[in-house]
Amino acid sequence: MVKVGIFALQGDVSEHANMVKRLGYEVVYVRNPEDMNSVERFIIPGGESTVFAKLSAQNGLDAEIINRVKSGMPVFGTCAGMILLSSGVEQYPNQPTWNLMNIKVRRNAYGRQLQSEITDIQVEDIGVMSVAFIRAPIITEAGENVKILAYDDKSNIILAREKNILAGAFHPEITGDTRLHEYFMKM
Repeated sequence: MVKVGIFALQGDVSEHANMVKRLGYEVVYVRNPEDMNSVERFIIPGGESTVFAKLSAQNGLDAEIINRVKSGMPVFGTCAGMILLSSGVEQYPNQPTWNLMNIKVRRNAYGRQLQSEITDIQVEDIGVMSVAFIRAPIITEAGENVKILAYDDKSNIILAREKNILAGAFHPEITGDTRLHEYFMKM
């Protein structure tokens, strides 16, 4: 059975775990580098990207994740996960990222917590999906090898893929629609 690791130091862990289990895969809660040993795919949930970066650096988990993704392991980052995967954050140039995907992002592009919403988006190869935007980022720049999979209603890039990396600005796990997780599992 395929084992899907979920970054479990902080964030929207249980919701992603529920989605993975619904699809019939095994979940590994990743808190340290050793937890990555049996993982074949990896999800970085929404949460606090700065906290993710700091906590994972303390025990070397960040280096193990970066190495595995660079070696071709599929990874799916949502919201804060997308920020970590990016090559930079436009309004916070010193924010740590893992520089794994050729995208630049803008944090909190949809406003504060009070502006959170659930809305429908059109996703290439999937169709219309209902997703949650919670202090969501957007992709402001995408390199030439980055495939854009979805835009919001203002033409902001909100879902993209580069090789083995899938990054979304929103939370598909909150609405319960498994199709994006299914897409990720087929990558």
